[in-house]
Amino acid sequence: MTRRLFLETGSVAVVGGMFKSDYLHSLGNDKPLAEIGLQLYTVRDDMKIDLFKTLKRVAEVGFNHVECAGYSNGKFYEKPKEEFKMILDDLGLKMYSGHIGTGFHKDGMKMGLNLKFDAVCEDAVFMGQKYIGVGYIEPEERRSIDDYKKFVELLNISSETAKKHNLIFFHHNHDFEFIPINGIVPYDIILNNTDQNLVKLELDHYWTTKAKVDSVNLMKKNPGRFPLWHIKEMDKTKGGAFTEVGTGVIDYQKIFNQREISGNKYFYIEQDTCKKMSPFQSIALSYKNVKKLKF
Repeated sequence: MTRRLFLETGSVAVVGGMFKSDYLHSLGNDKPLAEIGLQLYTVRDDMKIDLFKTLKRVAEVGFNHVECAGYSNGKFYEKPKEEFKMILDDLGLKMYSGHIGTGFHKDGMKMGLNLKFDAVCEDAVFMGQKYIGVGYIEPEERRSIDDYKKFVELLNISSETAKKHNLIFFHHNHDFEFIPINGIVPYDIILNNTDQNLVKLELDHYWTTKAKVDSVNLMKKNPGRFPLWHIKEMDKTKGGAFTEVGTGVIDYQKIFNQREISGNKYFYIEQDTCKKMSPFQSIALSYKNVKKLKF
């Protein structure tokens, strides 16, 4: 599909929420902050049905950038990089960050951290990404502390490759990295045995809460390590299910008060599953509530 056709079928002029940032103001920069991102995993099913329509609706909510969780074998959400970038450009969306797997234990996976990672980085640069990292550690890759040590070696090697392409490398947590194995916390291995200048961390505040880890304390103990966040909410039920940001138990104002010390640059609203409402209704409500936070 041509760029002109995309324009004719409904480009949108996106004006993101405009918010003052105390952090930016403290640096003498009083430009308004308008950078609320969406992790596209939230609308993954809709992306499969109608990619353009889904991204158009994402932009209409007010999001001005997205994070990719659909890169595979040189394509973004089954689209050639040229076509996917054209869609984002037409909708006024940027993609600063993207997830990639290790390449182990995935049938049919031809590109990952251990598989043509240079080519992966080249595709990320083409898309305008600033960050690239691991979104998930497969169960087969984390059975023991030795597995985590091997994983850390891969993170360090991959971060050097990413640096060659002027990309910042990161790891995104879930709750299992905080569950001790033989008395050792795997996340500590990741924190303490990776180059803090090359391996950054995407902090998912839902999963730290699930693991009973205080995100604020974690950020204070590791200043500047968390340039990316996932803003994801936990409901008030005993099981702590996913829910819309601002309707659950996580004190996000307290977390955003630590934005400067954490080194945060971008954050992404995400909801793994949406049971109370549609994904579009969910992200719209979360977006509305995040806008109320003071930066």
